[in-house]
Amino acid sequence: MDFYLLVLLNGLAYAALLFLLASGLSLVYGVGRVLHLAHGGFYMLGGYIGYTLVQRLGDFWLALALVPLCALVVGWVVERLVSLVYGPGRALEQVLFTFGLAFVISDLTRFFWGAQVLGVAVPSSLNRPVVLGPLVYPAYPLFLIGMGVLVALGLWASLRFTPFGLQVRAAAGHPSMAEALGVPTRKVLQRTYLLGVALAALAGFAGAPRIALAPGLDFTMLILGLIVVVLGGLGSVTGALYGALLVGLVDSFGKAFLPQFSQALIFLIMALVLIFRPEGLLGGKR
Repeated sequence: MDFYLLVLLNGLAYAALLFLLASGLSLVYGVGRVLHLAHGGFYMLGGYIGYTLVQRLGDFWLALALVPLCALVVGWVVERLVSLVYGPGRALEQVLFTFGLAFVISDLTRFFWGAQVLGVAVPSSLNRPVVLGPLVYPAYPLFLIGMGVLVALGLWASLRFTPFGLQVRAAAGHPSMAEALGVPTRKVLQRTYLLGVALAALAGFAGAPRIALAPGLDFTMLILGLIVVVLGGLGSVTGALYGALLVGLVDSFGKAFLPQFSQALIFLIMALVLIFRPEGLLGGKR
């Protein structure tokens, strides 16, 4: 029983990181129908920026607060470039453009931080075990789970009860009608894009103590983020949450019981969803 609880908690911690990454990806697609393939680059960039901040400032928590802000500066510049290919009927241009940006971000991180594997130490306040009944478990993954829950609740409340959330839902549902009614859809898309960048960077740094920083991490996380979004349904934040939970738990239990097929299991589930429910588990629901 202790073993199953251990695997479950590991899966939930991983799911929390995937949700932070995929929720922004899903929001950007939902509002602007833009499949942002540079999104994994912001995950990795957040990890590297956080690594440098910890080295310079020596404070994990201050770095955690600064990483999204630093990523926003880079994200604003990149968003201005991506906005050149906004618009209906430009899906291929958007895919190629953002995929090219992903390579640029990858090369820039390699230029500034090198190709060696880097890691961030767990903060001392969370570098201890926690007793959960019969199980003794590290505190840091529990922090990741708690952060994922808080971000999910914050996104839900923001989308439901704020003017920004109302604009996002209007732009995602009927963009042309929303624009005709005075909703600034371009500005909404820009704010949504920056929110997604901040969340991806936050995930990259928060995940750095458990997932080492190395070249190629951006494309690995991008693929996982896309799987989460496809499983949950493109454009649905709630779907991203369900998709992240599914991928995180399948990955964790797969590594525990079928380690040689753990990656294949994730792709198998995605294939089954695409065959029997191509719109995703919660496609159309936001």
